[in-house]
Amino acid sequence: MENSNLTTSRFRGRSEHALDIKGRLNIPSRFRDVLTQYDTEDLMVTIWGDHLRAFPVAQWEILENKLLTDGREQPGLTSFIRLVVSGVTPCLPDKQGRVLISPSLRSEAGIVKDVVLTGMLDYVEIWDKDAWDRENQATRQNFGDYKESLAKLGIF
Repeated sequence: MENSNLTTSRFRGRSEHALDIKGRLNIPSRFRDVLTQYDTEDLMVTIWGDHLRAFPVAQWEILENKLLTDGREQPGLTSFIRLVVSGVTPCLPDKQGRVLISPSLRSEAGIVKDVVLTGMLDYVEIWDKDAWDRENQATRQNFGDYKESLAKLGIF
């Protein structure tokens, strides 16, 4: 985003949580602090492969606009757009900072109770804990595969 206020803080870190019996998820205070930089603390949550992604509304609107304009020109993206946009659910935090994850989204992502939230700078991933453990292990095992891309960024 262009606004410098929005670049001062990002979604960073990882935390484990358990959904309550109603399917509510506690959003960590450090993530809620980032959300205060946006006009609203509401999140747009959707399926993203084998996990969920939670976007601040402003970030979601940027993604939607890209899909609406450039996405339709990309071959094969219609099904992706259908999946992601049809499944998006607005999630408004309650006074305790919890959001209700819909049963359909929990089911699609295989989330039953234990979840891992991962900050991804401008959005948050919500993983079933077992799926996260598998993904994290695979990433660690393949860490060297990122060397070339990181070197191009001047990081490695």
